Amino acid sequence: MNVDFPGPVGRLEGILEEPEVQPRGAAVLCHPHPLHGGTMRNTIVVRAARALRSEGMATLRINFRGVEGSEGVHDGTGAEEGDVAAALEFLTERYGEVPLWAAGYSFGARTVCGLASKDARIERVVLIALPVAVYACECIQDLSQPGLCVFAGADEFGTAAELRDRFEDLPRGLVLEEVPGADHFFRGKTPIVEEIVRSFAHAAWSPVP
Repeated sequence: MNVDFPGPVGRLEGILEEPEVQPRGAAVLCHPHPLHGGTMRNTIVVRAARALRSEGMATLRINFRGVEGSEGVHDGTGAEEGDVAAALEFLTERYGEVPLWAAGYSFGARTVCGLASKDARIERVVLIALPVAVYACECIQDLSQPGLCVFAGADEFGTAAELRDRFEDLPRGLVLEEVPGADHFFRGKTPIVEEIVRSFAHAAWSPVP
């Protein structure tokens, strides 16, 4: 269902979807760069949300400030982290003290990484196509929560190898997955991304033997 909630610079809009069971957690999902057509309806974001719902989580896909019906103007220098924080507050008000996750694709991944590195409310992160070749992503070194990084093997904006080369000491709780041959948009391979996210979520919720 369509929802709106207060953000740092005005109302933000989102699409809230719930699993068929009582939500065991809730996740905010963030889209790629607004100036390049990114919205909450992006295919990768939709698939990631579906993967999390299949594992019992409520999902909130949001439009950053200045995108479609969300008020404000695109910032691009970190202020969008406040939009994600506002979405987390909305989820807490609706679901109480359930575990909160944050996921993002490309620009959305960089934004989630930045917030998660300093916001302990986020218990797990899912970073898809983190653009390590074009953005400063030092925030990844400060992640304390478990997380998943999904890279495209032929991504001009950053690959798993570039991440490892740039940051020798990655957090131990970070799982790196790569889709061989995929470009930044995962053309023809979006179902693989969905399954990787679903598997990560399934493992996170499964009891430890």
